[in-house]
Amino acid sequence: MATADAAAPKSRLARTGEFYREVRAEMARVTWPDWPQIRQLSIGVIALSLFIGGIIALMDIILQQVLVVWIPRIFGA
Repeated sequence: MATADAAAPKSRLARTGEFYREVRAEMARVTWPDWPQIRQLSIGVIALSLFIGGIIALMDIILQQVLVVWIPRIFGA
C-alpha cells in the first residue's frame, strides 16, 4: 500500500520549489564550454552564416537577371 505521504497532493508552491531545486541540481551537472571553445564555435557560426548569405545573394542576382532581364528580352516584352 502507498504511504499517506505519497497520496497527499503537493501544493503548487511546494511543486514549484521542488522544480527549481531539480533545475539547479541538473544545471550543476552540465559541462559548460570554456572561453576558447565558445570563441571558436562563434567564429564558425558567423563564417557559415556569411557563406550561406553569400550563396543566397548570388542566387538572388542570378534569378533577377533571368527573370527580369533575359525573359522579357527573349519574349519581346
